[in-house]
Order: sequence, then C-alpha cells, then structure tokens
Amino acid sequence: MTQVAILNAGGQQVLGFVTLRHAIGMLYRQVARVHEAVPGETFGPYPVPRSVELVRYLYTKWIYEATGKLPYSREGVLRRDRRLCGYCGRSADTVDHILPRSKGGKTSWVNCVAACWPCNNRKADNTPTQAGMVLLVKPRVPTLQEIGPSLRRRK
Repeated sequence: MTQVAILNAGGQQVLGFVTLRHAIGMLYRQVARVHEAVPGETFGPYPVPRSVELVRYLYTKWIYEATGKLPYSREGVLRRDRRLCGYCGRSADTVDHILPRSKGGKTSWVNCVAACWPCNNRKADNTPTQAGMVLLVKPRVPTLQEIGPSLRRRK
C-alpha cells in the first residue's frame, strides 16, 4: 500500500509515514493539509498526497513528555494487548470495560482490555465474574514504546 510522509507543521521535518487511507482521513478531519500531491490524481475531493503537513495535532509523545502520563486511547489498548482478546486469547478488534461504565467503571488503561467481538458481546453489561468469564491478562498502563507509532518507514 502507498505510504504517505507526515511532516511537522511548517513542513520542515518528516515525522513518519502512514497509509494513503490514513492520510486521507487526516485531511478529512482537517488535522493535516496536502504538502505534495501526485500530479493529476484525486481521491474524492482531495488530491492524492505524497506528503501531508500537520495543521493541528496532539502527538502522544509530546503529551507524555509534558505531563509524564500516557493518554488513554482505544488503539493504545489494542496495541498494548497485541490485538489479542483478554478473555479467550483470539484476535481482538474491540475494547471492553472490565467494570462496565453503567456500573461506575471508568475509561482508563487499567479498566479496559482488548476483546474479540464474541467475548465482548457475551460479557455485555456485566463484570467478568457475573458473565462467568476469566480475564487472562492484568491491564496496566503501557509504556510509550509499546504503543507509540513507529516513525520509521515500513518496508
């Protein structure tokens, strides 16, 4: 798949690379603008980018360095848990609140775990004990290195 360079605001430094689909999403969300485009090619209303320049973007590393705390994210939970279900060990594509929000559970690193759709659906609005399920992992706050986006070009 085509890789698109991500440049800092101002366009002087390459921060990393993302897929074309991700770059188009950034354009749609207006967190980036096209820096360099493929001549004559468009993707819907957007020129196909070779590189995009950040307009406004909270980069996780900056937040971490400024506060010493890693902000929670759904993608971060999936990366931390290596996209494996915390209940059965199969491939996970959703995130489950161990203590459901309806029962006072917070959205945090230690209350969320990656889960496959069948397990998440089975557990529903219950605790693992109430659902008769065993949690195979102990949720924790990950390190930046575990979940931070790779800034190197993938080959």
